[in-house]
Amino acid sequence: MIVPSSNLTMETELPRMLRDRESVAPQDRFVFHSSRMRMKHVTPEQLKAMNAQTERAALELADARPDVVATACLVAIMAQGPGHHCVAEDEITAALRSEGARAPVISSAGALLDGIRALGAARVAIITPYMKPLTGLVADYIEDAGIEVVDALSLEVPDNLAVARLDPADLRDHWRRLDLGRADALVLSACVQMPSLASVQAVEDAAGLPVLSAATATAYRILTELGLPPWVPGAGSLLREPRRA
Repeated sequence: MIVPSSNLTMETELPRMLRDRESVAPQDRFVFHSSRMRMKHVTPEQLKAMNAQTERAALELADARPDVVATACLVAIMAQGPGHHCVAEDEITAALRSEGARAPVISSAGALLDGIRALGAARVAIITPYMKPLTGLVADYIEDAGIEVVDALSLEVPDNLAVARLDPADLRDHWRRLDLGRADALVLSACVQMPSLASVQAVEDAAGLPVLSAATATAYRILTELGLPPWVPGAGSLLREPRRA
């Protein structure tokens, strides 16, 4: 994975999901390696500066010869404008190929869109930790991909470490502040730094809607790129057995 230097969540939630998967599919084993890009505050300036470090981070991972590479900062990509996940994925792919690494590349931004589509959802509500202007950029990005954002909740936490310290249990109340009347699915965390895994299944059960997050969508794409059944126990409808890629 390529992660922001202040990210504490993806290296926790993603391994946890795949360890849970190993408990029921022990033949598939996973190890994780990360490269970090400096970023402390979720501002347009720091996000842009972080993106400039992408090639260096990708080259570091190329040396480990991974089977799949995921770049895990959703808003850093979405803040650059619609469709930028394709550009970012191509840049990382080129860096890997320059060192002879053949791993497929995914982004959490692209994975979230793919996860929503895999659920067959045309309309979603989202929760983010961002300030409202950044949440607006995320909503615009999702809508440019042909998915309507019917409602959005911004928790307005600009410090990235503070985002990681948010209690995922609070999401079991936050989602009730959204208007889900027209929603086909709920994005419980449109951010790879805001912890949500502990509440995904509980909120899905309470809301009666499919619930996903940037992290669960990234796990979905990782598994499909590896040619493995994309299911993880207790992680919501997107990863429920026997969903097909």
